Amino acid sequence: MKLKQPAAGKNPEPTELEPHGSSLDRYDIAILRELQQDARLSNTELASRIGLSAAPTWRRVKWLEDQRYITGYRAEIDRRRIGLGVLAFVRVDAERNTAAATRELEDAIRHIPEVISCHYISGSGTFELQVMATDLDAFSKLCLETLLTLPNVKDLHTSFSLGEVKVGGALPLAHLRPG
Repeated sequence: MKLKQPAAGKNPEPTELEPHGSSLDRYDIAILRELQQDARLSNTELASRIGLSAAPTWRRVKWLEDQRYITGYRAEIDRRRIGLGVLAFVRVDAERNTAAATRELEDAIRHIPEVISCHYISGSGTFELQVMATDLDAFSKLCLETLLTLPNVKDLHTSFSLGEVKVGGALPLAHLRPG
């Protein structure tokens, strides 16, 4: 982090910070924390909350976006309000785990809108999918017509969510230390 040269007789203020190196400082961490809580904050409100003026706050947000600390902004939607009553966790067992077969399966999974997350997992199974559907009939149809027909799939194991305890949580930031 470099400070701009202050005008004669002035002390450098935090508002005079230029875009910085590769490490996060307390202002960057504060920006990440605030935007996770409310990504619709205006730049002026964000600046006020973190203790900087608007211009350096805007530069920092742009830098965090350019460096891919911030990868996007989206609205959180209540799935039940839009008719997605079933949330399932589906473990996919692959027939074989070669690099080519795994890449082919990954690519196919990426194209299924009902799969909202997919993780390559350790232990039993190859992938853990988070899948949403309108109801059990729609979920069953998705399994039979789409998931079981994916390349290299041997078996599926499903668990259904009986209730959400925490969803859409912000990432923990306490481990970040200003660099």
